[in-house]
Parts: sequence; structure tokens; C-alpha cells
Amino acid sequence: MYYEGMDMFSALAEPHRRSILEMLASDGQLSATAIARKFQVSPPAISQHLKILREARLVRMEKHAQQRLYQINPEAMHELEHWARRMAEHYDRRFDRLEQVAKQ
Repeated sequence: MYYEGMDMFSALAEPHRRSILEMLASDGQLSATAIARKFQVSPPAISQHLKILREARLVRMEKHAQQRLYQINPEAMHELEHWARRMAEHYDRRFDRLEQVAKQ
């Protein structure tokens, strides 16, 4: 998976960004202000995290008047899920081959 901008996995490496995604997954669409209120870091720091999540295509942002509303990008989540399944299949195949060798 190659994308312009921030890589999804690099974006997910930071705990605050993972927390933001988890928040959006459970609460749906949230404003940047509502997201920032849930953290002990400055609103500009949260804005930077949201920018990185947008660049990585993990979240979408819509402007409504002065408010910026964020939600998870479902296509990106499907891509991550597909990647994780492929990795699990590769691992399972390797484990199956090892099991066959051990039986011989």
C-alpha cells in the first residue's frame, strides 16, 4: 500500500492517534473541539494528530460553518483489515507447513 502523504501504519504508531480512531469508531462523527476535550494535550497538538490521520486517509473531515467534523474513513479501515487478513493467511500457511514437517 503506497499513498502520498503519511503512511497508515506510521499514523497508527502514535497512541493519541489510535485513541482518536477508537473514539471515532465508538462515537461516530465528532468535532475537533470534542476530540481535544478528551485529551490532556493542547488543542493544537490534537489538530496536528488529526491532520496526520487525514493525510494517512484514516479519517475524513467535513467543514460545517466554523466547525470541523471528523469521522473514520471506512475504505481505509477495509484496506487495513484486508492487509491484516493477508498477513494472517501467510502466517497460517507457514504454520501449517511447519506442522507438516514436524509430523514427518
